[in-house]
Amino acid sequence: MVLEIFTRREQKYLITKLQYEILVDLMTPHMQHDKFGNNGKYTVTSLYFDNANHDIYFETKNKLRFRQKLRLRIYDDTDIDGRAFFEVKQKYNNVVNKRRTAIPLKSAYHYINKPSEDLEEKYEVSNYQIFKEIHHFRKLYKLNPEMVVSYDRHAFQSKADPDLRVTFDANLRCRKHHLNIEYGSYGDNFIDPNLIVLEVKVSNSVPLWLTRFLQDLECEQRSASKFCTSLELLKRNILPVDLQKEFTMVGVG
Repeated sequence: MVLEIFTRREQKYLITKLQYEILVDLMTPHMQHDKFGNNGKYTVTSLYFDNANHDIYFETKNKLRFRQKLRLRIYDDTDIDGRAFFEVKQKYNNVVNKRRTAIPLKSAYHYINKPSEDLEEKYEVSNYQIFKEIHHFRKLYKLNPEMVVSYDRHAFQSKADPDLRVTFDANLRCRKHHLNIEYGSYGDNFIDPNLIVLEVKVSNSVPLWLTRFLQDLECEQRSASKFCTSLELLKRNILPVDLQKEFTMVGVG
């Protein structure tokens, strides 16, 4: 069964590979590998959407109280006949809400290229109510495919609290050409490949033991967006950039 609605708080950190390795060892008594992938490891590839005015980018960059983004996501190697997920990620007052519906990748492309108002007749999805919300969001903002973002994820889940997840994302890359996500996870690194993006995802508060580990290892908290940072690399001559406040990009800092 596909989990279609998530509500949680997220904390992001930019850490070194050594910090990552130590933290994984420290977490072992408290955490277990995510049930997906091989020992919690899998590749995430997402097609992100924006419009000609880059409204999604600016809403995210300016940290509006309410902001949202649309993406089409697959995991590991998925071909045109495989399963994808349309997702709307919303953020309001630092609370993240993610709504998603499963859809065959071939059907997702059909919707992207020739959208129809007859959603329930034309497309096979796991949740038509969420798909209607996605369709309304796309029409309202006039959203079209913008870029592909990929990374290799190592994910953990708390043994005691299933709502606590910790993920480590490495080898973050993006591309603006060949936007068919089944083509693979290749692209240009938009964060120093020696660094790892750590995300702590929890419904309420971060447990004290994890807070202490993060403090002892001097993990640096960052609020920057993968979406914004990758788009700035791909369109740095068009978009305003303050790289010192964002993730460390390749060749910068």
